[in-house]
Amino acid sequence: MRLPNRHALPLSILIMAIFTSDLLAIPPLQLFVDLTPAGETLRPLPGVYAGPIVINKPIILDGMNEVTIDGRGAGTILTIRAAGTEVRNLHLTGSGTSHDKVDAGVLIETDEVLLEHNIIDDVLFGVHISQGDGNTVRHNTISSRTAELTLRGEGIRLWYSRENLIMDNDITRVRDLVLTNSPYNHIVGNRISDSRIGLELIFSPGVEIAENILSRNENGIVGIYSDELHIHHNRIEHQSVLLGSAIAVKGSSLTRIEKNEILHCAIGLTANSPTHPENILNLFENRFAYNDVALYFYGDKGGHIIHGNRFVGNFRQVAVTGPTSALTNDWLGNYWQDYKGFDKDGDGTGDTPYSAYLYSDRIWMDRKMAKFFRGSPALELIDFAERLAPFSEPHMIFQDPHPRMY
Repeated sequence: MRLPNRHALPLSILIMAIFTSDLLAIPPLQLFVDLTPAGETLRPLPGVYAGPIVINKPIILDGMNEVTIDGRGAGTILTIRAAGTEVRNLHLTGSGTSHDKVDAGVLIETDEVLLEHNIIDDVLFGVHISQGDGNTVRHNTISSRTAELTLRGEGIRLWYSRENLIMDNDITRVRDLVLTNSPYNHIVGNRISDSRIGLELIFSPGVEIAENILSRNENGIVGIYSDELHIHHNRIEHQSVLLGSAIAVKGSSLTRIEKNEILHCAIGLTANSPTHPENILNLFENRFAYNDVALYFYGDKGGHIIHGNRFVGNFRQVAVTGPTSALTNDWLGNYWQDYKGFDKDGDGTGDTPYSAYLYSDRIWMDRKMAKFFRGSPALELIDFAERLAPFSEPHMIFQDPHPRMY
């Protein structure tokens, strides 16, 4: 065994460690964790060790990509309770299956922990940070146990934790990544796929979500009563569940959504009407391409600021629950691929406004079975007939006075 730097253990302790192991097959890693002095590094010999392991003092545990800790289906595999601890290059597998106890691969209950370059699989929850601040979780590979989507645990779960950095992790086949009452965290550069909700924020204001790739999830980023979110430079793609949204925001003030790529999703953005003036969303320079619906607004009135976005190849650019849901949004300088106007003066903006009206082509949105017929000649005929000879004057749902041409 590689012992802590600059320290040697007595031979009697080594002999005791060997003969108190589980039939000599799984060495007692907890003993060596306990014997490692604070501030030193423990590099165990390659092999499979039994969990659970609890770290109660600040050490560096480095598995050198040759160490597995197996929880054997019971409880949380590794618990960290000492600020300043670093854990890297381990394989953690086989947590318990209790949602009530939040059985996880790693539980962090302290501050300023570094968790990096680990593989965490066949666990219920991946990494659970509970009332821990200033921790860094980066370059880990995380997946849940094999189960139905709703029966898996969160890949990463933050609970009453702030100012943590979740960066460059590969997270796949989990239920969600969830922040609850966890403000001012940074979620940067992660790859999240094949899960229910890529990232859900509940009462978690001031969170930065940047440069992530979310693919094949049922929903992308969901913010609920989480103010001052900054969602930028993300790529969200291939989310085809009927009512799933790449980004959904409810009751969140002063949220800024900019420079994201949203591709091949059922709904690009879902947002409620702002109940107060400060509840507006700011959508700047995003690209919505080849979605069923680019933007979906519900409620009685608009008010969101939507400037400089690009809408390309979407089946429907904007959908609403009522004629006024998007009417009072501040639309300006967006590029609409289906704009039919001209730019005679060559200033880069259309000479006439881009206007959208409420027609019957939303049938496929309201009826799940009808989605199969989206874009079919039958629905196109219904829509054409209403546009040609409407029974009543159609409602204008929004207007961009200066659409961008290029």
